[in-house]
Amino acid sequence: MKKQKQRAVPAVDYAVLGDFVHQFATRKVVLFGDFVADEFQFGEIARVSREAPVLILRHRETRLVPGGGANAANNLADFGARVLPVTAVGDDAAGDSLIQFFRAKKVDVSGILRVKGWTTPVKTRFLAGWAHTAQQQVLRVDREPRTPLPQDAQAKLLKKLRERLSRADALAVSDYGFGVARPEAVREVLQKRKSSLIATLDARHDLTAYAGTGITAATPNESELESLHHTTIGRNLGELERCGRETLVEMKAAALLVTRGRDGMALFEPGKPTAHIPIHGSDQAVDVTGAGDSVLAAFTLALSCGASPLEAAHLASIAGGIVVMKPGTATVRREELLAAIRLEVTGA
Repeated sequence: MKKQKQRAVPAVDYAVLGDFVHQFATRKVVLFGDFVADEFQFGEIARVSREAPVLILRHRETRLVPGGGANAANNLADFGARVLPVTAVGDDAAGDSLIQFFRAKKVDVSGILRVKGWTTPVKTRFLAGWAHTAQQQVLRVDREPRTPLPQDAQAKLLKKLRERLSRADALAVSDYGFGVARPEAVREVLQKRKSSLIATLDARHDLTAYAGTGITAATPNESELESLHHTTIGRNLGELERCGRETLVEMKAAALLVTRGRDGMALFEPGKPTAHIPIHGSDQAVDVTGAGDSVLAAFTLALSCGASPLEAAHLASIAGGIVVMKPGTATVRREELLAAIRLEVTGA
């Protein structure tokens, strides 16, 4: 079987990328999507239980940080942009924590709707280790809404979305499948605008439900693309090309950025060869949790500053390479991104 060859990625000017990052602080981005609370329970292994062959953990610490669309919003804020979140949370402790977190960062939380009787999605990860050893995840427990988001809440969110888009430079949609981000809402607000708006999408499940809504670009990972096309890509670049091109055409988008883990990224644009962008930094990731949120934030901001999809993809690759070297759900600060770019420019 003939070995498939990747095309060489077109070069970009890293000094220009730095200029775009400096502009991040001038951007206003609406984040429309599902806020999730990522809870981390840290413990030390005490012993094996006599009741069952399971570890007993001596609780040491609990941390709750923004996850899902909330992590994308947090990345936008740490990049220096003004982020305007439009989302819903339950009237519960997790919802309280997320609102308090963003209020402390001076993020406008007026677009966060409290929904009585609804549940804020929470992903609880239990991490264990011996004293003086690295902590490993041993269990994850998810708490999800048991009922759909009420229609009156959807109507209120649509109104908030419309109001905030009137003063925004870009829209980032983060759809984790919990009912906040809806294709119908995105279609309505984008197609009623008199001027075009950069609109990006990260959808965990039905990406093509957003086809024709006015989305500029989408950032699926490879497994999401495989699920969409009921196939396996792996090292088969021909299959990657087929799936990427078919999805780009169906989405009617200007770009499709597929993240591929240690294999980097693949950027699809109409009428242009696919650009295969290698991973930035080490391919030995510490933790990939939430990396897609950092990619979405960097890609969106770069496009809103006038970067080409290729330039924006390179910035997203750098951001992704930085964040996967951090444990847990993390963000990338603008200073970190600029430092990585300077390293590429100077080589020192």
